[in-house]
Amino acid sequence: MHHLLITNIGQLCGVEKEGQLKPNFKGPEMAQLNCIEKAWLYIEDDKIHSFGRMSDMDFFPAENVYNADGRTVLPAWVDSHTHLVFAASRENEFVDRIKGLSYEEIAQRGGGILNSARRLNDMSEEELYDVSLQKLHQVIAQGTGAIEIKSGYGLSLYSELKMLRVIRRLKENNPIPIKASFLAAHAYPPEYQQDHEGYLKLIIQEMLPQVADEGLADYMDVFCEKGFFNIEETERLLEAGWKYGLKPKIHANQLHHSGGVQVGIKHKAVSVDHLECVGDAEIAALQNSNTIPTLLPAAAFFLGIQYQPARQLIDAGLPVCLATDYNPGSCPSGNVPLLLTIACTQLKMTPEEAINAVTINGAAALEMSDQLGSIAVGKKANLIVTKPIPSYAYIPYDFGNNPVERMVVNGVFL
Repeated sequence: MHHLLITNIGQLCGVEKEGQLKPNFKGPEMAQLNCIEKAWLYIEDDKIHSFGRMSDMDFFPAENVYNADGRTVLPAWVDSHTHLVFAASRENEFVDRIKGLSYEEIAQRGGGILNSARRLNDMSEEELYDVSLQKLHQVIAQGTGAIEIKSGYGLSLYSELKMLRVIRRLKENNPIPIKASFLAAHAYPPEYQQDHEGYLKLIIQEMLPQVADEGLADYMDVFCEKGFFNIEETERLLEAGWKYGLKPKIHANQLHHSGGVQVGIKHKAVSVDHLECVGDAEIAALQNSNTIPTLLPAAAFFLGIQYQPARQLIDAGLPVCLATDYNPGSCPSGNVPLLLTIACTQLKMTPEEAINAVTINGAAALEMSDQLGSIAVGKKANLIVTKPIPSYAYIPYDFGNNPVERMVVNGVFL
């Protein structure tokens, strides 16, 4: 049995109050980040065993004792929406947008998702794994302790399976939990531009059975958006996914009021993600559901489009989640500390709300809040030990810099 005792923690943040283990934090609850000043934390194997104030510390038989010397310790980030497995960067499109082209115009020219699909199709599975592994190591070093990764740059049976197999290899060879989403419905490939029915049948009749048979995905995802997959198409895909036990997590309302939020809720989506275009109807629908609104403000920042109405969503009592959307086109960054800065400065979320949104609520968006996302007895010991900082509010304040000094994953220092 492995033991680790961390002593002299300046601030132990994200502590669940006893008897109050919650699956997520809603609305006003998000404003509270429960902390213990001058704390200790004891880990047995990969789980949190106990914690408390230094003044009340028990004696523990720990072969590993780490003196945090006033550093802050908090739950590792849970990044619940990424496209981390991709073949190549798209900086040419970045320049095109600066010169005035919109995301949609670039997509119509064969850029965007189709550009990534071409590049991925040409890359071997081995090479794709190697470049993805590098990206994964980079985000872990910035504090990510669990992640979701989508397919969707394959757009053919062969390439979608290649992506999902790479995600599975990442899952098998890395210490952090990884969940996979099947997103063949990301864009219509060129050969199906005039034959939407043909591509829907390919996904439903050929791809889905094989993905399910090999156990390659946890979720079914669809880009429900004008110019991509409409409401009826999204419904067919989500229903087909459910038949194979794949719960929906969908892209909704990024560029327009697409009806994606409502269709996601109707099909009991775990989360609806993006939500730049959200009004009273969407908020009312979310209030009457268990679906989690996941905001991706770093994508809005990078595209230069309107931000999500985070304050309205929180004030409506919803469990708002934040995720990076790490992808080569609209957000080439999996940097959660930078995401926190954008959430605080542009969405007007407080540091407490932003941290809760990417820890306990991020875990809820991956249905893992019983294991991750807060400091609680019995939860997995995936933790951030920061560099010396004055308080947790310094993390979003010190923007562009990495607050992480060391990561504890599965109860051991990486």
